[in-house]
Amino acid sequence: MKLNIINFKSLGDERGLLISLEQNRNIPFEIKRIYYIFKTKRDVIRGYHAHKNLKQVAVCISGTCKFLLDNGKKKINVLLDSPSKGLLIDEMIWHEMYDFSEDCVLMVLADDFYDESDYIRDYNDFLKMVINDT
Repeated sequence: MKLNIINFKSLGDERGLLISLEQNRNIPFEIKRIYYIFKTKRDVIRGYHAHKNLKQVAVCISGTCKFLLDNGKKKINVLLDSPSKGLLIDEMIWHEMYDFSEDCVLMVLADDFYDESDYIRDYNDFLKMVINDT
């Protein structure tokens, strides 16, 4: 499994910085949904799922959090700690978010609208689907 970090270009001067996110440019897909997670307690773990088809980019726009990414064969832990970096999460990647800082705001850009049927919420079902795809 390859770790896909997108480095966003910061523009600015003494007044501050700006990062522009553009579909099919620095975000590698058409953006159909944006959501954000905030005020998550440090000891809470979120996610616990994979998507059959959905692609996402996660950006920690404030604070820090960690991700566990799992393709069914290999696991990677990733720290998101900069609003100038995005984590690309492809389809069929089990992901969990944890160790949220008190000021964490995690924004996620998705390539499709919410569809419950795209979620794989049971880890054993996820592993079975991975084995059947190989």
